[in-house]
Amino acid sequence: MDLGIKGKRALVCASSKGLGRGCAEALAAAGVDLVLNARGAEALAATAEELAARHGVKATPVAADITTEAGRAEVLAAAGEVDILVTNAGGPPPGIWSDWSREDFLRAIDANMLTPIALMQACLPGMMERGWGRVVNITSQSVKAPIAALGLSNTARTGLTGFVAGTSRQVAHRGVTINNLLPGIHATDRAVALDSAVVKAEGITMEAAVARRSATIPVGRYGTPEEFGAMCAFLCSVHAGFIVGQNILLDGGALNSTL
Repeated sequence: MDLGIKGKRALVCASSKGLGRGCAEALAAAGVDLVLNARGAEALAATAEELAARHGVKATPVAADITTEAGRAEVLAAAGEVDILVTNAGGPPPGIWSDWSREDFLRAIDANMLTPIALMQACLPGMMERGWGRVVNITSQSVKAPIAALGLSNTARTGLTGFVAGTSRQVAHRGVTINNLLPGIHATDRAVALDSAVVKAEGITMEAAVARRSATIPVGRYGTPEEFGAMCAFLCSVHAGFIVGQNILLDGGALNSTL
């Protein structure tokens, strides 16, 4: 399928690896020029070089901490006019309710709620003026089914979901759509971190931890960044203009729900 976005310009956050890179790869395959952001300069530069060579698009790496005001300013200055925005930031650490201080919650909210909001506030006016734009926020399955150990993430990402619910309806008439992608467990560094915590807490092997988690997923495996990226690219396509303010779950059927 031709996604109709060749020549568009996308800003993809946390895109040197994992789900962000999966999204960047799928957009590059559709002919989209990229502004890539992550904190690790070396890995980011390698990703940009690889995607540009493989897909024949422009890929500009901007190494900065997108969760800081200075980092966002640097990235947005390099990005210029953005047609497609994919927000993404690593999730806060797991724990239990008694572990977390006010500062822990503020850090989680700043990274996983206020940062994507600030990026949207920066990019939406230009999209609206040009009459076309796509925003995809990578959140979490915990928005639909809270995960007890991820209380910091549950809190911050649910707040972002509320912001998107209202904002998406306010900008849709100008040809701009905003939607959220809710990943379940995928084969990324985040999965390794979560499984490592189980290994440490229960004294089991990594293989056992992965097998146990996989058994809770109807497809019997973790998702891949490639299939996640494909969904992101579709939401950014010309074919997705009637999809507004949705929370699309990619979890292999792990959440047992009809709605």
